[in-house]
Amino acid sequence: MQKFIMIFLVIIATAFSASWVNAAADLEMNTPAISAIKASMQARHSQLAPHYASGAMGLTKDGLIAVRDATALPLKDRQGINALVAAENGDRNALYKEIAAGNGHPEWRGDIQNTFAGRWIDKAQSGWYYQNNGSWAKK
Repeated sequence: MQKFIMIFLVIIATAFSASWVNAAADLEMNTPAISAIKASMQARHSQLAPHYASGAMGLTKDGLIAVRDATALPLKDRQGINALVAAENGDRNALYKEIAAGNGHPEWRGDIQNTFAGRWIDKAQSGWYYQNNGSWAKK
């Protein structure tokens, strides 16, 4: 009887691990839509980087960006920065959606966004701000 239970448990464990591996999202996929989004983000990055470095902007816990300290921005630049943030967040949301759709699982969008949120923070340069448990932290 014990041998039967052990075999049964091994079969169950194998089935669950195999389905989990098959369900893993390909986060590195590249479709024409994803390439266009990445190009747009890359072109914008040089405009955003100084504001990350100054502490005016930071990476949010949900994989987006936000103005963290508007007083660190010259008044004349604030409207332009808000437009850059909106454009970047629009591209980030589109990227998460396209990767989920490209994997054939649009319902994975939230999980993909959470994974990217961690990646953006891991790749952030020293001195940039990110959200950590609801508050801002400096990397």
